[in-house]
Amino acid sequence: QVHLVESGGGSVQAGGSLTLSCGAPGYTHGTYCMGWFRQAPGKEREGVALIDKDGSIYYADSVKGRFTISQDNAKATLTLQMNSLKPEDTATYYCAADEATCQSYCDGAYCYADAFGYWGQGTQVTVSS
Repeated sequence: QVHLVESGGGSVQAGGSLTLSCGAPGYTHGTYCMGWFRQAPGKEREGVALIDKDGSIYYADSVKGRFTISQDNAKATLTLQMNSLKPEDTATYYCAADEATCQSYCDGAYCYADAFGYWGQGTQVTVSS
């Protein structure tokens, strides 16, 4: 079992950057699909970026070239570097994990979010124009 704790959200102007971190005590490299999701008010939770158990990385089309997901296995930490932020990136961001491969529930970064077994509490990202 893995416990997920996000940090690093905040408010930024359009074009700015933020870094989100997810601490995952109990995580062992290669045993979980790990990823970032987001949910804006009135919208469904959507996949943003995933790292699969074999190291494959997937991004939603809306964030490709702007966001970078990375994993520090020694520290059991998942990071999302977000650059060139846009107002439409405003959402609550969640770290998620599951013992299955990411592609068990996803097509690229487009996922059936309810299938993921572990979730952090969420961190708010607000981008103003």
